[in-house]
Amino acid sequence: MSHPRTHRALSVSAAAVAALALTSCGLAGGDDESTIPEAEDGITTLTVGASPAPHAAILEFVDENLAEEAGLDLEIEEFDDYQIPNEALNDGDLHANYFQHQPWFDNEVEENGYDLVHFEDVHIEPFALYSSQIDDAEDLPDGATIALNNDPSNQARGLVLLQEAGLITLAEGADAESATFNDVEDNPQDFEFVEADASALTRTLDDVDAAVINGNYAMEAGLTPAEDGLLVESPQDNPYANFLAARSVDEEHEAIETLDELLHSDEVREYIEETWQDEEVLPAF
Repeated sequence: MSHPRTHRALSVSAAAVAALALTSCGLAGGDDESTIPEAEDGITTLTVGASPAPHAAILEFVDENLAEEAGLDLEIEEFDDYQIPNEALNDGDLHANYFQHQPWFDNEVEENGYDLVHFEDVHIEPFALYSSQIDDAEDLPDGATIALNNDPSNQARGLVLLQEAGLITLAEGADAESATFNDVEDNPQDFEFVEADASALTRTLDDVDAAVINGNYAMEAGLTPAEDGLLVESPQDNPYANFLAARSVDEEHEAIETLDELLHSDEVREYIEETWQDEEVLPAF
């Protein structure tokens, strides 16, 4: 027996934010009650928010191959804006989301007071420095413009990548998970740093000398770290692995725990390794 799925992309417009009011689908949030529906015919339907790639693709694999036997049906809501999925989850408009890493999660919870929990790491998408003009980081000219994320955790991540390559030095004591341009102490080539929303970084490549780009947006633009990256982040001991998040009230809900188990299955590991053979996505478990 098959179960219908919802899979649509949401833009960053005000209309898209309004579209998050999923009350017409029977969801209502913002309190301490779970919004996860009772199982019907042994199947619990979970609405899960995700970035299009690779998160939604991984969830689709789970839904099509593993979920039904485990008693789940996934309705996958895609988001292009990192700012929305945690708010929607906290409000109960989503049952879970899968798009973020620990520094982003911690910052969102602290700044917004969200009552959320997260589970173990599933995958990592290595950050990389890309350019449409040069082929080697050593060829970056003095005064080069380098674009980075405008959000704190990912801007810091990009700066650390540049520091590890010896291109800049951050001030002693700068937090590796929240450093900003103001923490750059030594910039021997006088790079000019510009910031942009993560979703816009690939579109800046023709206007800057190089850009540090999130793995999922690089993939959407046809870029891979192995083939196109001038610098590539190491996956070893990396705090930026992505995981499933849920409302605290649902931390021990059987359906949420089951989904997390499926995301850590051998089948998902094999799917990730076979789908992204250039290592633009790596299992983190």
